[in-house]
Amino acid sequence: MAGGKETPRQKMIGMMYLVLTALLALNVSKSILDAFVAIEENMQKANLTELFRGDEKRGELAETASDKSNPQRAIKAQMLLDQVVEDIDKMTADRIKLIDDIKFEVLEACGEDMKKVGKDEAIVVQKYDDKLNPLKPTRMNLEFVSGKDKYDDPMRILLGEATNIKAPAGRGMDLWKSLNDFRKEITEKIAATQILTGDDNKPKFDSKYFFKATEINEFDGQSGLNKKILEAVEKSNVHPDDRDAIIEIYRGLTKEEFSEVHGEAGIHWIGKTFDHSPSVAAIASLTSLQKDILAARAQALTIVRSRVGGGEYSFNKIIPLAYGPEVANRNEEFTIEVLMAAYDSDKQPEVTYNGENVQEIKDGKGYVTLKASGKKMELTGTVSIRNKSGIKKTLPWTKTVTVMEPTGSIELTELNVLYRGYPNKVEATASGYPGSKLTGSNATISKSGQGYIVSPGRGRKAFLTVSGIDADGKAVVLKKTEYRVESMPDPQLFWGGKKSGEKANKNSSLLQAKYGPGIPLKAEFSILSWSFQSATANRPKKGTGGNIGGVSTIIRATRPGNQVGFVCTVKGPDGKTRKIGGTWSI
Repeated sequence: MAGGKETPRQKMIGMMYLVLTALLALNVSKSILDAFVAIEENMQKANLTELFRGDEKRGELAETASDKSNPQRAIKAQMLLDQVVEDIDKMTADRIKLIDDIKFEVLEACGEDMKKVGKDEAIVVQKYDDKLNPLKPTRMNLEFVSGKDKYDDPMRILLGEATNIKAPAGRGMDLWKSLNDFRKEITEKIAATQILTGDDNKPKFDSKYFFKATEINEFDGQSGLNKKILEAVEKSNVHPDDRDAIIEIYRGLTKEEFSEVHGEAGIHWIGKTFDHSPSVAAIASLTSLQKDILAARAQALTIVRSRVGGGEYSFNKIIPLAYGPEVANRNEEFTIEVLMAAYDSDKQPEVTYNGENVQEIKDGKGYVTLKASGKKMELTGTVSIRNKSGIKKTLPWTKTVTVMEPTGSIELTELNVLYRGYPNKVEATASGYPGSKLTGSNATISKSGQGYIVSPGRGRKAFLTVSGIDADGKAVVLKKTEYRVESMPDPQLFWGGKKSGEKANKNSSLLQAKYGPGIPLKAEFSILSWSFQSATANRPKKGTGGNIGGVSTIIRATRPGNQVGFVCTVKGPDGKTRKIGGTWSI
């Protein structure tokens, strides 16, 4: 590109390409860094959601503990609050604070001001407060981080001075150990909280149930991880109701310690996560870990909450239900919700459709997502739920969905052509959809009441497209139509309501420019100036506006049968000025 045999001009062009490439790289880098800022913002919101989810279960337990109408149940709830929930919250708060401390160390090492707190261009919006809420992470705004692309300092803090990605030694290893310890502590705590009533009629923890959490950080994919966790569960004595939850919590907190990265084996998870990670990316990764911890806490408190409710009662009657849309458009996705009419929120049902297990199960319901086809769909499957003894009860479900053929139409309510400079009124409908949308090319479109205003561009053609909007907000294109684009036609001159070529109304002094009945556009034109000519006038008379009173004397003096004429400069709604003329007989 800049070799010795190149001319000075070639060298200059080569250097310009290098500069352009560098600028493009900077733009890409900035967009990626901005993306991490957005990810961090979303992760912080997700953290608050998980915090609220756990707090909600704790609040329900506290409410049960204060319910004097059921003393035995209240005693159990208070026992769980004092001896289980407090411990879970303490171990959770310790990890939240540790990660917050590491975030501060990373950003301070990058030279950021972490002492300023508030919404006014401060990174720290609301600082961690172990007295107010030790479970709530520091609220940050990474938009105000000046060194978003710095990675040397985050690596030094998290990987140690040597920044060895295979054997890290920095704060990242404190984090690694803390995460593994938390995984062990919270899963073992949950397993040991089954309650029984002793001979003295006082509740106590059932010591026969336990989980010995082995350290599983090496596995072959998710299936390999699941197998190893299940083996650990089998070697322990976990209550049947707790097995799935403990497995899920353990899996959610597990990271593969060593893995292959870009063909290089033996890379530690800390090294893989924070190697050359820009400061904002490192903070986002740490926030994601806080979410994992808060989610585990919420799951754990859900299990603890079930100890004094839900799991203690049996259903005397269960009814399978499947509900969803009664009508669907062809090729449109729709969702069927399948559930037991009475269910335990901590024991999700098992749902099948056409003999296959449904994967999306939440809130006591199985979600079956299908694509509409044919004219009518008869859907069948089963829904199962287990009782307190682990015995499965299975019942069939059915659902009928009628399939509609979607249609769309576009109507130009005034003309079959789009005029430049004119607010063309268009109505667009999409039958079979809860909403519709009109888009176009070579045209600007704005909503106006129940319809749209379309303003075409300078080209000779424009395209309008009507789309149906389904319940999830997804747009489905139904019809695309081509339109001719033309300039607005010239108006005609009218004198006292008489158009050019007719007999004049001498008593009228009003001159107008407008469209006749052959052009049904509602367009208004203004007369800027006029010039009058007649056989009795020595020279043309001139005036402004639409009032021609200045030549009334001349008009009245004109003999019957003679003609008079006007040439006017007019301006239309498209902003263009036109010269138009007209003659009338007297």
